[in-house]
Amino acid sequence: MVEEQVLRSTRVVTPEGERPAAVVLAAGTITAVLPYDAPLPPGARCTDLGDDVLLPGLVDTHVHINDPGRAEWEGFATATAAAVAGGITTVVDMPLNSVPPTTTAAHLDVKRAAARGRVHTDTGFWGGAVPGNTADLKALHDAGVFGFKCFLLPSGVDEFPHLDRARLVEAMDELARFDGLLIVHAEDPRLIEGAPLRGGPKYADFLASRPPAAEERAIAGLIELAAERGTRVHILHLSAAGAVPLIAAARRDGVRLTVETCPHFLTLTAEEVPDGATEFKCCPPIREAANQDVLWQALADGVIDCVVSDHSPSTIDLKHKDTGDFATAWGGISSLQLGLPAVWTEARRRGHTLSDVAGWMSAGPARLAGLDAVKGAIAVGRDADFTVLDPERTFTVDPARLHHRNPITAYAGRTLHGVVRATYLRGRLVAAGPGEGTAAGAPAAGPARALRNPAGRLIERPSDRS
Repeated sequence: MVEEQVLRSTRVVTPEGERPAAVVLAAGTITAVLPYDAPLPPGARCTDLGDDVLLPGLVDTHVHINDPGRAEWEGFATATAAAVAGGITTVVDMPLNSVPPTTTAAHLDVKRAAARGRVHTDTGFWGGAVPGNTADLKALHDAGVFGFKCFLLPSGVDEFPHLDRARLVEAMDELARFDGLLIVHAEDPRLIEGAPLRGGPKYADFLASRPPAAEERAIAGLIELAAERGTRVHILHLSAAGAVPLIAAARRDGVRLTVETCPHFLTLTAEEVPDGATEFKCCPPIREAANQDVLWQALADGVIDCVVSDHSPSTIDLKHKDTGDFATAWGGISSLQLGLPAVWTEARRRGHTLSDVAGWMSAGPARLAGLDAVKGAIAVGRDADFTVLDPERTFTVDPARLHHRNPITAYAGRTLHGVVRATYLRGRLVAAGPGEGTAAGAPAAGPARALRNPAGRLIERPSDRS
């Protein structure tokens, strides 16, 4: 007989909104969402969460794990431990920064072998579209990758070169043949090459080297090609507010276009980046506060589909903390464990709700990956993936206390709202604060930490998505 569990809270975030409820689960799946005071199934084990909020487990479709090959930058064990400690139950790994990159089915096998038995989250993989691998794309698709990433300018690693226009069209036509998804780092190389590039510690100089017009021109070109070729296209890590009207118009015209942004673009501003603080470097860059306001409005209007981390860590020496040189430091924000509290801190200040946050960070990414039949919501038939959050409690970010392999993050020293108390993956407690899980209703005494034994699975794109 399958054991039933019940998680009960006065604040459960469902697709219909937040309400008191008792969520019944069995064999890793949600079987019922009952009124809070409804009679419970006989023999069910009940955990009463009190006023802590029960959210659907977050889905992060933009994570650079870098394993194998550059596991000293991160790694499957540390990245996914950080994820579950931050309330994330599903991640999709990017195809570059690992060696080999995920550009052939054989390379995907290497990646899966490195991950197997070491992941705390359910973990899937993007493929890569690079010069010369067009013939490999269908085999990668058939092997279960969720789509294909490309760059329109140099990626920063030699083994993952960018696509020029001719090769971009070639890849788009091949993907359109089997309705694959192209996900794009969209900055125009000519505008980047023509922008001023000065070495040194001044953030203003680095910001000038990645002008918003580079994003806007690249996105306009992708919209034109997507309309012509019929390819599904997803814009990665949108930072430039000027592209929002282009995106909105394209979607009204029926172009098959989706868009993401990231916690750092929604919570950090150029005005507050200290000179020499290279932990804030990312490409495209963190822009000004007025730009950020437009991104928040685009989220509220549904023009931006989802919020994902773009967790792109490196070793401390590659961040050049000793020199503070923005021109040569590795570009990437390390934030996987912090995305939920960072976004919630700013969302609550702007009048948004936890239902909004769940839509942006769980339902939206699940829909992008084609996982919305099983992930992304507290609803009957979905996986029993949950985040338990104390939304009013605050904490101050100490990089040394994060699961990330390298203790460096742009959020160091910031006080954030929202402490993750516990995380459940398919009904199993995978991260808990002190005291959690020792008895029904036992309150967590601190932020969640990943439990020792990884319980995640390797997942594939649902076959009916093809």
